[in-house]
Amino acid sequence: MDCGIFGIYGHPEASKITYLGLYGLQHRGQESSGIVTSDGKRLYSHRQMGLVADIFNEDVLKKLPGHIAVGHNRYSTTGTSELKNAQPFVVEYSKGGLAVSHNGNLVNAHILREELETSGSIFQSSMDSEIIVHLIATSRAPTVLERIIVSLQRVRGAYSILFLTENSLIAARDPSGFRPLVMGTLRGSYVFASETCALDLIEAHYEREVEPGEIIVAAEGKLNSVKPFKEERRGHCIFEYVYFARPDSVVYGRNVNEVRKQLGRVLAREQPAPVDIIIPVPDSGVPAAIGYAGEAGLPFEMGLIRNHYVGRTFIEPEEGIRHFGVKIKLNPVRETLEGKRVVLIDDSIVRGTTSRKIVKMVRDAGAKEVHMRISSPPTTHSCFYGIDTPTREELIASSHTIEETRQFIGADTLGHLSLKGLLSVVGEAAPHFCAACFTGEYPVEIPLELRSPQLGLFDSSQNNGSSSP
Repeated sequence: MDCGIFGIYGHPEASKITYLGLYGLQHRGQESSGIVTSDGKRLYSHRQMGLVADIFNEDVLKKLPGHIAVGHNRYSTTGTSELKNAQPFVVEYSKGGLAVSHNGNLVNAHILREELETSGSIFQSSMDSEIIVHLIATSRAPTVLERIIVSLQRVRGAYSILFLTENSLIAARDPSGFRPLVMGTLRGSYVFASETCALDLIEAHYEREVEPGEIIVAAEGKLNSVKPFKEERRGHCIFEYVYFARPDSVVYGRNVNEVRKQLGRVLAREQPAPVDIIIPVPDSGVPAAIGYAGEAGLPFEMGLIRNHYVGRTFIEPEEGIRHFGVKIKLNPVRETLEGKRVVLIDDSIVRGTTSRKIVKMVRDAGAKEVHMRISSPPTTHSCFYGIDTPTREELIASSHTIEETRQFIGADTLGHLSLKGLLSVVGEAAPHFCAACFTGEYPVEIPLELRSPQLGLFDSSQNNGSSSP
């Protein structure tokens, strides 16, 4: 799951700070949210379906006392959308209470779960995150840290993860570093978060990334770092730059907004178009469109306006409105578009259905020509490390050429950023990135059991938590 995780150690208002941190990470998951705290004696938990601001209020936070806390925003890719799958996951076992907030996907989850169930473990959820809890509980290692190390050595795939006990907060990141995890300090307390934007909100000082393969323990008022895992090929998710992370965050050492603008500049050089104006598909296409417009020397205009107050549910009139799902989020500005040759900039095309509706919407608003430009290569393969991409059969680029996709979405022309162009933006760090969604080259081997029986291709329908572009 590409969810949002947050933790703080050593703060008298740990639950309130965690609430704010989760608020800053809301973009990483809108399905459910939860906070678990400790006062040094016991754990206190509150989890609920919905958005952070709708779940937590003063009364709820008063029931979450303590100086240590972890929080989680979930968007599922493994496990159904229901309360039993909300995190942080909390258990009582022989060593006391334990809460877990996990961001990522375990590719060997089905194998480990079958083994644990055969040995007598009873699962409360359908999340792969619970497998880590059972591995810790059944370990015979003498300390919690050693149990965590032994358990994480058995899992494969992506995890940026926070563990909370009665008196400690433990952060861990997989050896490939698929998902981001950063550390900060706040007036003597230690903070961990998926992105730096959460640190900015609480005015914490950004210290550094939790390194791939590192475990950091906050206990007894100090930090201890260990690196118990063998070194593996780096696999930083490049899609964090393309789409998922918030533009104001620093991810893998770079500001996301600046990276996206540079993607747009390279896209303009690779895929120019004879047009009058550059229009982003908001909000994800805005930085790349700014870069494209600047490089091309063309006007940047907000020709599509996004409604930022759309909730997860709405009532559609029985007398159907065409393209209702897109129109409730986006509305074209006819005065900006009418009679113009337009380049539409977006971050990606997944199934192609949304792009098709947007292109038609812009044409209906009077645009003379609509040229689509995408600031990433064609998405041809499913992700197994936490991004919620559909099965490969549903990805239009896996079975259609760029020209066929252009015809489907109805654009005059369609151009993607090349893989070479994408990697040129990250420069010398390119070998440290995972671009499997564009290439099919997976840094951590995907078991055959996850392959689609129809096409012999990968099927990501049983993964664990993010937001789909």
